[in-house]
Order: sequence, then C-alpha cells, then structure tokens
Amino acid sequence: MPSENRQPRFVLVRPQMGENIGAAARAMWNFGLDRMVVVAPRDGWPNPKAVAMASGAGRLLDDARLVPDLPSAVEEDSFVMATTARVRGLTKPVFSPEEAMAEAARRLARGERVSVLFGPERAGLENEDVARANAIISVPVNPDFPSLNLAQCVLLCGYEWRRASQAVEAARVDMAGTEWANQNEIEALSSHYEERLEDAGFFFPEAKASGMKINLRNMWSRMPLTRADVQTLHGVLRQMVRWKERG
Repeated sequence: MPSENRQPRFVLVRPQMGENIGAAARAMWNFGLDRMVVVAPRDGWPNPKAVAMASGAGRLLDDARLVPDLPSAVEEDSFVMATTARVRGLTKPVFSPEEAMAEAARRLARGERVSVLFGPERAGLENEDVARANAIISVPVNPDFPSLNLAQCVLLCGYEWRRASQAVEAARVDMAGTEWANQNEIEALSSHYEERLEDAGFFFPEAKASGMKINLRNMWSRMPLTRADVQTLHGVLRQMVRWKERG
C-alpha cells in the first residue's frame, strides 16, 4: 500500500505500552495511513512488543518519527487536533471524528500540514497538551464509560479518514459469479410455476384464481433474484414434478 502525499500525521503522546503502539500502527495501516510520530514513549524506542503487535505494519514502525516532547512533534504543523473525551473548560472548536477527518482532508488539499494527537492509555492527553491543539476531536461515547483504548481511537479516526479521503461504497452485493435475472427470465419462472400449480389444482376456488396468480407474480417481482436463483427454482419444481410422477 503506497504512502499518500497528503495525509494527517498521527501523534502518539507519551504512549505507555508497546503493544498499544503496535496495535495503533496496525490500525493506521488498515486505512492507508503511515505517518506516525511517537512522543516520549514510556518503555523506550524501538520496542519489540510494538513490532510483534503490529504484525504486517512493521514498516510503519520502522519509519515512525521519535521525538522527546509534543512541541517537537507539531512544530511544523499548521493545524493540530487533539482527541479527548473531555473538553476540560478550554474554548476550542469541537469536531466529531467524521467532521474532523473531513476538515483534515480539506486543509491537506490546500497544502497545510495536519496532525492528530492521541494521549497515553491511562488518562489521555493533559490540559497542557490539549491547549496546544487548534481543535478537539470528541468521540460520542457512553458518558458513564468514556475511556477508549489508544488503538481503538486510532482505528476510529483512521476509518473516518478513509471515508473522507476516498470514495467508500455504502453497500454492495457480491454476485459470486452470477448476474441479476432479467425480466424475461423472471417471467419464464413465473409461468413455469403457474403452469405446474395449475396442474396441481392450487388455484382454487376458480373465482379466486386470477387474484392468486397476480399475487404469485407480484411475489416473484419483489424478490431480488439472480440467474442462479432462477435456475435453482426451476430445478426444484422439475424435481418435485418428477418425484410426483414416479409415485
């Protein structure tokens, strides 16, 4: 997965456990982000536990920038956002993760440098850290349990970055080697069932037969049938008729 020229940097501020740094790297790489900055990690750097946890994202850790403090991490940035569950009395714009990454995409497109700050696992960012940011990213979590794991927060922002920077399909159907049935094929299926059900005496009493046939055709039209589905339903009916004739 190639690095994109314009993407935010994810800054891990005083992370405590190597495993969480590795998990954060893996989450970033899932969504095409590879610019990590590590600020004063508690257990030193490089960290073998981070490498083990990163799995296939080890290259991201190899390229991560290590700095001693937060000012060094953001000195070249024009816009910094801090992830925190609490605004803590500071007057700042507060974005949802979705809008934050959309804002990051807009600023990056204008040539700005953008960073997102993630705090240490135990208590998150300190007020002094948040005060250095231009805006806050607030995740709408359960107020009775607002704490997010570092990698979870990175994953959430990474996902929203992907949505903001690339077209993401809201929904799709994997066709598994088939195609949607066309109207002619559905009409043939409907006629096949109608004929066999007529032979079986299904349309009774005669006064209701016309309405029953309409309901049956309406049922076929509501079903999202593939060509494979149609062939299967034809085969089911043929086999049932053969079984009845053998009896």
